[in-house]
Amino acid sequence: MSVEKQLMEDMKLAMKSGNKIERDTIRMLRAQIKLASIDKKDELNEAELAQVLQKEAKKRKEAIEMYQQGNREDLVKKEESELEIISTYLPEQLSDKDLDKIITETIESLQVTSEKDMGRVMGAIMPKVKGKTDGKVVQQKVKEYLTKLS
Repeated sequence: MSVEKQLMEDMKLAMKSGNKIERDTIRMLRAQIKLASIDKKDELNEAELAQVLQKEAKKRKEAIEMYQQGNREDLVKKEESELEIISTYLPEQLSDKDLDKIITETIESLQVTSEKDMGRVMGAIMPKVKGKTDGKVVQQKVKEYLTKLS
């Protein structure tokens, strides 16, 4: 079942069960997908759908950090609930082990020797992991690997 159909089915269930947070989160996701589809002037493929979902998940993660700094536990819980719901629709994320393997293979294949080559490494890795992990995590891990090389 496609993500859009799954969202529609889950929204119906959330409406029937009276789960307002799930209903509202799914409505927001469907609206964001619709906007992306309108911007593209065509239906979104699975990779583009995953990109929209990841963007929304990233927004929630950033909001959680900000609310934690502001000591707003009520809003933190709300954002965490939304993030949990969004996460169920995201494609399976890469494990740390798999990401490490991709990074080391890429660094070896590019014959990188210093931190100066960070852009080249990131440019080669991101297409491989797009939609499967957060870019900030990749950047952080690549930086760690490159500092070990220096």
